[in-house]
Amino acid sequence: MRYRAVLHIAAIIAVLLITWGITINSPDIHEKARRVLATSAPVTKCGLSKVCPPNHFALHVKSGAANVVGPRICFEDKIIIGHMLNNVGPGLNIAIINGEKGVVEKSGYLNMKIGRQDEILKYLNDIKPGRIVMVASFDDMTKKLTNDMREVFVRMGSTLIKSVQSRDNWVFVGRTGTGNRSSFEKQAVNDEKTNLYEGWPMAVEVGGCFPRGADGPKP
Repeated sequence: MRYRAVLHIAAIIAVLLITWGITINSPDIHEKARRVLATSAPVTKCGLSKVCPPNHFALHVKSGAANVVGPRICFEDKIIIGHMLNNVGPGLNIAIINGEKGVVEKSGYLNMKIGRQDEILKYLNDIKPGRIVMVASFDDMTKKLTNDMREVFVRMGSTLIKSVQSRDNWVFVGRTGTGNRSSFEKQAVNDEKTNLYEGWPMAVEVGGCFPRGADGPKP
């Protein structure tokens, strides 16, 4: 009787092992496991290397290259402005985001070659408080740029706009209504010794996680 019981248990174990072996080698099981892992893996946005924490927006801004390749503005994994969208222009390419809701309120470009200075300044001054302002230069952004316009960006947190000169590349993300310095800003200076293209500096870009709400990044 004991011998038969041992054989019975051994047979059950053998069946279980065979079943397990078939299961783990099943293509369906492998595919289901892959899907589960893919679903549970964190999803990054706008090409960032990390997932943004709660109450933060993912964003990325890249300036144009010379006067040939247009800029790119991405917010929460959506391209708002880009060369392929055919909505870029010379000067300041800009997107205005509701800082609480994360809704794009306006996007387009301020033509700094042939635009009217009074209209450009009014557009900038009319941006409501608490809005996230994303800006990327393309071509020469300084032909119509006035000191009053520069001051508007200073109030948004820019520390470089006052030094931007002809054919410099500039990207910036700030928030209206705060005096906080923004860490989302870069400038490439037009210098014939270092220019990547003939007469033009390299493109510049910034990206990261921008806090939701009424307050911008802290110094």
